[in-house]
Amino acid sequence: MMMKLASTTIDTTLDIDGVAIRYRLEGEGTRPLVLVHGVGSYLEAWDGVVERLAPHFRILRFDLRGHGGSARVKGRYEIDDFVRELLALADNAGFGRFALAGFSLGGLIAQRAALDHPGRIESLMLLATVAGRNEDEKERVLNRLRLLQTKEPGSHYDNSVGRWFSEAFQHANPDLMARLRQRNAANDPDCYAAAYRVLAESDFGDEIGAIACPTLIATGEEDQGSNPRMARLMHERIANARLDILSGKRHSILIEAPAEVARLMRSFLS
Repeated sequence: MMMKLASTTIDTTLDIDGVAIRYRLEGEGTRPLVLVHGVGSYLEAWDGVVERLAPHFRILRFDLRGHGGSARVKGRYEIDDFVRELLALADNAGFGRFALAGFSLGGLIAQRAALDHPGRIESLMLLATVAGRNEDEKERVLNRLRLLQTKEPGSHYDNSVGRWFSEAFQHANPDLMARLRQRNAANDPDCYAAAYRVLAESDFGDEIGAIACPTLIATGEEDQGSNPRMARLMHERIANARLDILSGKRHSILIEAPAEVARLMRSFLS
C-alpha cells in the first residue's frame, strides 16, 4: 500500500557526496513522479507540464549538477553521476519505486537508471531523447560538442534555437525567446560543455531492449537531433512501449507544447 505523501511544496538543496543539488518536491497526488531536464536547462523548464500534472502526482524535479541552483561542479561528468544524484534525491523524497520522465539528456539519464536499477523504475517516459545514432548523427553531435568546447554557450544557443523551436513559435513569443536566451547565457561554460559531452557521447541503443517497464517515447516531428527515426527504433527495441510523434514540433517540446506533453504523460501513466 502506498503511503499518502504530504502536499506541501519543498524547494531546497540536498548535499550528495559534497555536491549541492537543488530540487523541488510538489504536487497533490500520491503517485511519485521524477522529472529530469536537458543540457543547459533547469527544473523550471518543466513548469508548464507540472502545473497540469501536480493535482495527480507527487513530483520531484531538480537542477542537474552544474545547472541552475545546483553546484557548479568542474571537471568531467559521467552519466552515472547524474543517475546517482537522481536516486539519492528519490530516496530523500521517500520514493521507492517511481515513474521517471527525462527530456533530451534527461532521457539518456532515465534510460541508464532503468537499465541499472530496474527495481526502482515503475514506468519510463523518454521525451525528445536519443538512442541508436547512425554515423552521420554521431558526427553532427560530436561537431557541435567540439564547437561548444571552444565557444561560449550563448553562441551554441544562437546556433541551435532554430533546431529547438518552430519558426511560428519563435515569432509568436519574442519575449519568451529573449528570456530563454538570457537564462542560457547564465550557464557556466565549463559545466555546460561537461554535460553536453555526456549527451554527445552516450548511446544505449544496443542495450535498451533490456528495459522491461512500460515506456512512453515521444519526440517532435521536426526534431533533427532526437529525431523520429530514433524514436521509432526505441519503440521497436523496448517491448512494452508506446510511441507518439508531435506534429510540427521540434526539440523543445517542454516549452513549446507543455499541454500536449502533459496530456501524453497523464494518459500513459493512467
